[in-house]
Amino acid sequence: MRNNEEINIMNNSFPEILAPAGGGEQLTAALNAGADAVYFGATDFNARRNAENFTDADFLAAVRACHVRGVKVNVTLNTLILNEEFDRLLQTLRLIAESGADAVIVQDLAVAALVKKHVPTIRLHASTQMAAHNLAGVHALRDMGFSRVVLARELSLREIAAITENAGCETEVFVHGAHCMSASGLCYMSSLFGGRSGNRGLCAQPCRLNFTNDKRDHALSLRDLSLLRHLDDLKRAGVASFKIEGRMKRPEYVAAAVTACRQALAGQPYDEARLQAVFSRSGFTDGYFTGKINGAMFGARQKEDVTAAAGVLQELRGLYKDERKRVPLTMRLIAEQGSPLTLTVSDGERAVVKTGPAPEIAKNAPTTPEKAAAGLAKLGGTPYYCDAPEVSVGQGLLLPASVLNALRREAVEALSALRGGVRHAFSEPTGGLLPPPGRGPDAPALRLRFARASQVFDTDRAEKLILDAREILRFPEKLRPFLPKLTAELPVLLYPGDEDRALADLRALKDFGVTEVLCENIGAVRLTKAAGLTPLGGMHLNLVNALAVRQAEALGVTDNTVSFECALGQFDACRGAGKLGLVGWGHLPLMRLRACPNRDLKGCGDCRGRAEVRDRRGDAFPLVCADRRFSTLLNPVPLCVSGLRLPHADFVTLYFTVESRQTAEAVAAAMLRGEKPAPNVTAGLYNKKLL
Repeated sequence: MRNNEEINIMNNSFPEILAPAGGGEQLTAALNAGADAVYFGATDFNARRNAENFTDADFLAAVRACHVRGVKVNVTLNTLILNEEFDRLLQTLRLIAESGADAVIVQDLAVAALVKKHVPTIRLHASTQMAAHNLAGVHALRDMGFSRVVLARELSLREIAAITENAGCETEVFVHGAHCMSASGLCYMSSLFGGRSGNRGLCAQPCRLNFTNDKRDHALSLRDLSLLRHLDDLKRAGVASFKIEGRMKRPEYVAAAVTACRQALAGQPYDEARLQAVFSRSGFTDGYFTGKINGAMFGARQKEDVTAAAGVLQELRGLYKDERKRVPLTMRLIAEQGSPLTLTVSDGERAVVKTGPAPEIAKNAPTTPEKAAAGLAKLGGTPYYCDAPEVSVGQGLLLPASVLNALRREAVEALSALRGGVRHAFSEPTGGLLPPPGRGPDAPALRLRFARASQVFDTDRAEKLILDAREILRFPEKLRPFLPKLTAELPVLLYPGDEDRALADLRALKDFGVTEVLCENIGAVRLTKAAGLTPLGGMHLNLVNALAVRQAEALGVTDNTVSFECALGQFDACRGAGKLGLVGWGHLPLMRLRACPNRDLKGCGDCRGRAEVRDRRGDAFPLVCADRRFSTLLNPVPLCVSGLRLPHADFVTLYFTVESRQTAEAVAAAMLRGEKPAPNVTAGLYNKKLL
């Protein structure tokens, strides 16, 4: 019999507790601590490629072990895919189909399309790397076939509730673990600094180094997230899944987080000090969730944090050393003289019948029903329990313990085979996955993108002048002469509360004469189409393969800018049906930040929207605010394609941010002459291949 605490926790209808499993030990910790679902990756294509992960054989065994225990498995396929990797991706999809896993977590639009086509019975979950942070984005993902969306970590309770209530699909929220400094999917610091892309599962976490500003040390490092005290609020909001971050963490961390989450959901006290000791960065924060986005959210891993972890590890191992009894069984044994023993075992959905030898005539003490029931209930070392086996034993019969034990083992093993034997059908491809590489014009068109109206200028070579939508509406008469070249740009981040204004702005822009809008996320694409305007795909759609470009076009995007993580040598192979371009100049955005490093405990104060963060060498990184909604950390060294052998792009965009109008004009003129506008520039990732 299990203890009452465990019975009470497991019999309540809660949102699921979703635990990380970076390897076999972490999986055991998650299962034995009581997780309802787990997420882990196979060897390739997951956002924690440096975790232990699982070989193919171990992967199949891991999924089976979870399903035997009634635990769901979400497989992480949440990285960007390069064109040459699609054959390997299909092999991974075959493996996932064979495993019978419950869902795949996806970032790349191409991966989503292939999952739907080749494993149509598995559920699609949108990774937090897709930067779903508003209702328009969630609706776009829902309409693409996603049954669940992992919401951005930087949302408040009010925003989570507003999205979840109207989502039309499940939502999943991180409730414990590390905070990325940047909005997920929009951080390029690791790739631009060292070629290790977070969008490819290889983030080196350079943000945890000691960047400084006037307000603090470690200005790009947030404390770890913990929302365990707010789980009732999330439950009332309708969130389906409470996710624990940590596929790179040790099993003790997984067990501690799952245990604390279960206790918090049951309304029981949990040991926050122990949870903080096993891993934290100067403690925890709930700043995004409560709307208190200020300097108190920042923290770094200290020596004291490491020392505290060493002190609790042995204690925490006790949380997952024993198999958890989580699957109730019914058992019925019939023992009649002259007939084979018959044992029926059922989990409520499946039933197994096993027969054994006919019972013997007892010479001394016959087997009582109670004794036989006690023998059948001995399910130690398994996830099963049976509180009251039903036993019918004829008078004077002997049922040897060895016979009952063998019969019970056979039945339980057969039932486990059924529970773990779920498979998905895999539809083999009938043709090529990708279109043949295309080729654009010999000379690309020029596009000029500006951050402020005061920067805008025109040149005969420019086909489009791109400017923030609100800037256009602030200075309509000043900008009217630039129609019809003028193209609006929606903010990269549009948090709930911004969407209605953005839609109103778009309609006003349409009346003004603007016809096209640069969109940096799929929520913006949806809003643009709702306003009757034409969406253009920006670099933050993270397109690095041809099939993803085709999927963006299927959403209504007429032309696309590839990600600046895409090597120039792969550009032509990324073509879809429409135009394809790249960024040719700019202080590239390293991060998009809702928790601005320039905020103190009182908020923005008298900040005028321009600041900087310095690295250990003293180099200054510009920090630019967007109407106090979010800020952008820029690379101090501008990207420049002058001198590079460019592919046959349809267009090249000069992406102006902090430059004055005079500087921007000089840059454009130099680049049109094929010259480098400044001595200190970078080719970024264009001449490199992403790992």
